[in-house]
This record gives sequence, structure tokens and C-alpha cells, in this order.
Amino acid sequence: MPEPTPEAGLAPETLAVLRSWADSGGPRATRARVVLLAEKGLRDADIARRLGVSRQTVGSWRHRWQSAGLPGLQERPRTGRPATVDEAEVITRALLAPGGSGASRAIARDLGLSHATVASIRRRWQLPPDESPAPHVPTRPPLPGADIWVMGLYVDPLRAVLLTGTRPQAPRAAPAATVIGEDVLEGVDRALCTLRAATTTATATATASEPDDRLTLLAYLTDAAEHHPDIALHAVELWEQEASPAVREPRTADTPVTFHQLPARTTWRGFLRAMIALDSTSHPESSRRVYLDLVAALERHTQLSPAEPAHWLRENVAEHLRASRQTELPSHPPSFSGVNQIDLGSFNECVVIESVRLSGSITRGEIAHRTGLTQQSVSRIARSLLDRGILVEDAQRRATSGKPRTPVRLCGTAAHALGLHIDPELLTAVVIDLDGAIVFTCTRPVSADIDPGEFVAQVVALGHEALEKARGAVREDGLLGVGVAVPGPVDIASGTVLNPPLMTAWEDLPLLYLLKDHFPCRVLIEKDSLAAAAGERWIGRDRRARDFAYLYLGTGVGSGLYLNGDLYRGVSANAGEFGQLCAIALGRMAADGRPELLPECNPPVSVADFAARLGLRPTGDGGSTAAYRAVGRAAAAGDTAAVTAVREVARAVGGGALGLVDLLDIDLIVLGGPFFTDDVAEFYLDEISRTVNEFPTARRLRRVEVERSVLSAEAAAVGAASTLFHAAFTPRLRGRDRA
Repeated sequence: MPEPTPEAGLAPETLAVLRSWADSGGPRATRARVVLLAEKGLRDADIARRLGVSRQTVGSWRHRWQSAGLPGLQERPRTGRPATVDEAEVITRALLAPGGSGASRAIARDLGLSHATVASIRRRWQLPPDESPAPHVPTRPPLPGADIWVMGLYVDPLRAVLLTGTRPQAPRAAPAATVIGEDVLEGVDRALCTLRAATTTATATATASEPDDRLTLLAYLTDAAEHHPDIALHAVELWEQEASPAVREPRTADTPVTFHQLPARTTWRGFLRAMIALDSTSHPESSRRVYLDLVAALERHTQLSPAEPAHWLRENVAEHLRASRQTELPSHPPSFSGVNQIDLGSFNECVVIESVRLSGSITRGEIAHRTGLTQQSVSRIARSLLDRGILVEDAQRRATSGKPRTPVRLCGTAAHALGLHIDPELLTAVVIDLDGAIVFTCTRPVSADIDPGEFVAQVVALGHEALEKARGAVREDGLLGVGVAVPGPVDIASGTVLNPPLMTAWEDLPLLYLLKDHFPCRVLIEKDSLAAAAGERWIGRDRRARDFAYLYLGTGVGSGLYLNGDLYRGVSANAGEFGQLCAIALGRMAADGRPELLPECNPPVSVADFAARLGLRPTGDGGSTAAYRAVGRAAAAGDTAAVTAVREVARAVGGGALGLVDLLDIDLIVLGGPFFTDDVAEFYLDEISRTVNEFPTARRLRRVEVERSVLSAEAAAVGAASTLFHAAFTPRLRGRDRA
């Protein structure tokens, strides 16, 4: 009798989960098989006979399925120890638990286990509480080395293999915040289950050609070894459809990896989650983006070619690139080390510093009045900051009564920061002091299609040149760190620049960790428009002590938002993508429905092009930047074509600014960046001010000011340096550190 097919009403995702449970063994396997057979139309008696269980058991699970779906097939809470313990689930909870809830007793309470059981599992995996992870993963045989990475995943109709990498040394300390979440783990689980279900239909064909599949797996592993030569690779079998010892053992003496089976007390799903959690909490490079890329790759393969083997191999990570980059990057002796004395101990200290910074010079009594702190607290904090050299006293002020007042101000020389701005056409380095004064600046022209290794070498050389030239003004222990402004998008968690639109040679470059090899101090990476906003806030003092949007006119137009007393970065720290907002405001959509990439949002190119169409031919052959500046000079001189070209670009930028004003209800727009020059400034200010004040919905309730930036043409570089000050001194109730 032919096997009946499942009912069409069962969702593909649900069907994938049920099939994965049915294949995984354990209590859920029987329940999933009951549901699958019932969906095929079998009666309870036939299901019971086929599975070797009672009719009452079949009826019970069918009823729970009909009433609650997949959750109804899960274990219900009950007293006592669970029938089975997935050790990997304990490890995942311990690694990803927020805010100290990873203690063994808390995990035991959540999972219904005894504290002794959880403690025993953590000892077996060598993950004791309150210590940096140096794990022992008990695969069969165990994974060697304490530094463990997830490097790839291979799935065909017969098997799934997780590719891991190990090194003997212990991993670096985990970052301050978890860089992955339960939603990402669920996404990987769901995508893999769906792919497994999609490949099930090809099992018969795959079985007939099993040697070819093994050759495909070996080819994948060989390619992985070539792609990651500096790390030992291990293939851990997650599942296999048919038992075959050859799958688990090397097929030839030249196999580039070692093969392992799952730990005895884990499921494939729990083990995969645990390895992702271990990787992401030990290595900032293994951020959400890496595993979201994995999810996208699995989903794309499921849609396009589920019958073919699926394989994903992550890009080179910074730790692996360092050895190969050493030959490309020049060796520089450390110019400065980071400061240690600026270690602010309380929120109130930051409040006092912020009050002093905004005022310039202020007495202790005025600080107490503005902050709401007591006079005694302000005096104690001010004394501490004076002793550490962060504040200095000004000349005494005469008082109408009582003794003279002694104001305090920030000591500009207490700390310095290096700012680097990476632009497709120009590298800029600046050294600024705590007051925002530029100590030294230097630039270097570059090409957008330069090799990334050579590009990083030039960035390093320029940074060391700036520090060397500023050596007389900066104390040996006075460098707070290095801030790097880059075009977006950027993965802040891993310090990776992701395919900047105008830098075609860059692809997922781990810039932050390459630079850390050459600067023995704190290094922060920031999107250029956000860095400019941070600099505007820091250097603008009381003039920028409210919400504002910074419009950055560079090789592209971006925005940086300062809202509710802090820089607004967004979930991925890529807030401020401005071009699409302009396209939507102008109703410019591409054929596929997405907003156009507006030429107007690349001022150095579009202004010159528009002027040329109107008959103005700029003289000289210095590229788009020179052409833009030539048109700007012509506009300032009153040339009609040049003025029209600049105003056309300004009008497009104004449309995007209008969207920001209506969305955020702000009353200050700041314009800056290297292409907001004196020649064209008035045209931009006039056009954008008109747009954001004549057309907003709530225009009767506010007047939007449009102002020049207080920063120089090196806005992004100065802003990048000031992000160090912003991170160290701006008062926040939540954690300040981003590194």
C-alpha cells in the first residue's frame, strides 16, 4: 500500500521542526512521529501498531497537538529532575545569561535541575562561574585547545557537519556586552531545520551517489583549510541519515581536518547553540552579523537549490589575518601608551565634568546649583578631579559678600586623543586635546580601489606621523585612545567595515583589530556621520546642549543624531543613513521598489555634473573634489549655472532634512563636513532652512534653526577623536564602554 502524503495545510516550518524531532531520537521523536502519521491520515490504532505504543498514548499526543500545536508536544513543567539533560543547553544559558543570571543556581532553577548537576556540567566543560571561558568541549574525541571558533557549516541530504577551529591559547576576555541573542540562535535553528526538511526529498538520490557526496564534503573541508591556514580545523558531525563510519573518520591521510562526534549528553541542536554562544562571547569578531549571514545563506540555499549540498564558510577573522598582514604593514614603535589616571569612579563625577565642560569656567557653588548635588559632594568630587589633573582652578572671582569664589575649568592638556578619518579620496589624522583644540593635523590622498592591506598600512603610518609630530604637546601617558571614523555600514561589535559603497576593494575588512596591533591603547571605530555629531556635541559645549541632527556633507551625505542627551546609534550602530530618506522625500524609486541611490547625495560628483549640464566647464584636472571646489568658487562669484547646481543638491538634502524634522520633532539642524565649504555654505543654509520651516506638519509650533558646524573641515576626524572623550566623560545611567 503506498505511503499517504502529509496534508497540505501543515506549514513548511512546522513540518521541518516535526521531522527534525522525529529524526533526533528521545521522547519528542515519538510525539513528532505520532503527529506526522496522523497528518497522513492514519488511524490511532494503525499509528500505535506502527510505533509500538498504546492507543491511549497516541490519543493523548494527538489531543495536545490539536489544542496547542508544537508547544503542546514539549515537556510540561513538573517537579523533580528532567528525564534527560542536554548539557549544551546548560552551557548556552551560562554563556548568554544577562546581568549575572548565569550563576549555577539560577540556571538550575530555570531548567528544573539540581544545583549540583549544573555545577558538574560546568566543571566538565571547564566553564566555572565568574571566570573568563577556557573551555574543554567534550566531543568524541575532545576538541583540543581553549580558543574555539565556529568556522563553517556543511549540510547535504545525508549529514550535517559543523566546522570549528581551535587554538591552544585561551581566548581574550569576553566583551562588555553579549553580542548575540536568543533571536539569532532561534533563527539559525529554524533555518537549519527548514533546510533539512527540504533536503529530505533528495535522500534516495543522495544515497545512490554517496561517494560523490563525500567527495563534495572533502572538497569543502579542503577549501576551508586553504581559506583558514592559521587555525586547526575540526569537523563535528551534527547528524547523519545513515550510519557510516567513513563519514566520521578521515578518508585519506591528507584530510586537512580531524573528525569528531557530538558529546554523549547533548543533542545536535543544543550543541550548535552552545558553540555559537561560546564563539560569540569569546570573540567580538563573531558578532550578530556573522550568524545573521549564516541564516541568510541557509534560507537562500533552501529556496534556490535544496537538493544540492549547502555550505557556509565564514570570512577571515582579524586574529587569522594578523600573521599574513605583518608583511604588508610597516612596523612602528609604539608612540604612546594609553592613560590610566582618567578612571572616573562615579556617575556624579561625569555630571560634574559635563557641567564644567558646558560652562567653560564655573564655580563649585554654580555646579551644585546646576546639577542638584550638595555643596559637600561637589567640593569632594572637584578636589579629586583637581588632584588627578582633569580640572584646574582659574583666577578668583570677587563676590558681593563672603570670600572670593574660585572657578574651575577643564585642563586641556589632561588628555589627548588621535582621530582618524577614512574617506575614499582622503585620509585625515588629527590630535586634539580635552578642550577640542587641534594640536596637529595631517592628510594623505588615497585611491578608493587601493588594496586593503596597503590602505591599512597608510592609515597606520599617518596616525603614527600625527602622534610623532604632536609628541611635544602630548604627555607620554596622556593619550586617551584612537578614534576611527569610517564610511558605513560598519559592524561596531567586531570592528568590521562592510562593503562601503564607494570603496569597492573593501569587503568585510576587520579594520579595528588590524589597527589594534599598531596602537597600544584603546581604539574605537565609529561611522563618520555619527563621529561628526559626537564631535559637534563635545566641542560645541552649551551651543549644542540640546537635541540636534548633524548633516555630514562628505563623499555622500549622512546624518548623526544627538537625542535625549546621548548619541543615537541605533541597534547596529548604523543610524543616520540619509540618502534613502532624501529619495523617499522626492518620490524617487527604483524599478524594484527600493529608494534610488540619489546622485544628489554625492555632492562632489553631482554638483559638478549638474553644472556641466548647464554649460559650466570647471577648469583643471584634479578629480571630483577639485571640480566641486571650482563650481563652489563660481557660485560664490555669482555664476548662474553654478548657483543652480548647488541649490539643486541642497534642495534634495533639504527634503531629507524635512523628514528628520517631522519624524524626530527637533529644532536644530547642523551642517558640516569637508564639502560644506565657505563658498557654498550660504546656499545650503538658505535652501535647507526654507524647506524645514515652510513644509513641516508642526511648523506653527517651532522654528527650526539651521546652523554651521563648529567643527573644521576635518569634522569626522575631530569627531572620531572626541568619541574617546564622549565615551569617558559623558554621564550615563547605563554602561559607557563600547570597546
